[in-house]
Amino acid sequence: MATVSVNQFRDNLKAFVERCLSEHEPLRVTRRSGEDFVVMSAADWEREQETLYVLQNSHLMEQIAESIRTHGERGGYRPTADEFEEMNAE
Repeated sequence: MATVSVNQFRDNLKAFVERCLSEHEPLRVTRRSGEDFVVMSAADWEREQETLYVLQNSHLMEQIAESIRTHGERGGYRPTADEFEEMNAE
């Protein structure tokens, strides 16, 4: 992640924002007070939030691991009766 001072960021705001949007890379902005902040596109932030949600959800992680395992075995995933019922309820 690139880092710039708050003064550099202020002086070149448009260029830094355009770079964050086009390169999909966050930018760390440092301040003398030590309270840094990060600039990133809203779409990238939402993607990061979705990733964090999945990683923190143990049930989803188990489903992903099972899917990877069954895919590797070429057996495919077969939902349990409860899972199948839950999918059809939605």
